[in-house]
Amino acid sequence: MSFFIYILQSEIDGSFYIGQTNNLDDRLKRHNAGLERYSRTKRPWKIFWSSQVESRAEAMKLERKLKNFKSRKRIIEFVLKATSR
Repeated sequence: MSFFIYILQSEIDGSFYIGQTNNLDDRLKRHNAGLERYSRTKRPWKIFWSSQVESRAEAMKLERKLKNFKSRKRIIEFVLKATSR
């Protein structure tokens, strides 16, 4: 089963939310419906970037890497580098 690592961007304030899932469309709907505690106050959300990986372990590893950047600039640099491949 494949998984997705994703970055959502709030259309309210431009902030990012980083996560992983096996169903990207459903996950985006849950965020925009207000069913996720952290993201409900900043909806609506749009997909800023996503990538499909082979396993949940791989998705969780990349999610942790992105969250450890702790800098919007570093996250954007990562996305630009990843999309230019």
